[in-house]
Amino acid sequence: MSEPSAQGEACNRPTEGLGEGPFAEIYTEHSRAIYYLALRFLGDPQKAEDATHDVFLKAFKKADQFRGESSWRTWLYRIAINHCRNLQQTWHERHMITGVDEAVWETTPSRADSPLRVLETKELGRRIQESLDSLPAEYRLLLLLVADQQLSYDQVAVLTEQSPDAVRGKLHRARKAFAARFEKTA
Repeated sequence: MSEPSAQGEACNRPTEGLGEGPFAEIYTEHSRAIYYLALRFLGDPQKAEDATHDVFLKAFKKADQFRGESSWRTWLYRIAINHCRNLQQTWHERHMITGVDEAVWETTPSRADSPLRVLETKELGRRIQESLDSLPAEYRLLLLLVADQQLSYDQVAVLTEQSPDAVRGKLHRARKAFAARFEKTA
């Protein structure tokens, strides 16, 4: 069996010749984004970390099913979204108060900010999370994928199994709803 000529080539093709090395590269490249996606979904850093590991374990076990019709990133996001939705449906803590704002904002590196600046940043994070939590799940997901993860409308359409035009329309409504709720948190 011949090896691919470049390591990066193995990451862009279906799993032919996919071993630990190329998959480790995929993990390194995408694990942080998957973690933050899970954190926004689940609202708990420990659960998000566990979910991230579960997502990559599932991806590794099913790597032979990756057909290369989408990017690794899109495929991993699809697995993560489905996994987090399944977790949300099975957990009894569906309406818990999340600590996601502390987890995200406290681990953000500071540049010798003043205590007032740190407090303002934490307050902004709380307001953003509170506004997101009050939105319907579909709106939260769309905002997360486009704003936080910087996916294109076409990529979001694939992940959510909708047309790009439907994504655009729903995203417009989601942004308006978020803005209205964000103003109320002031």
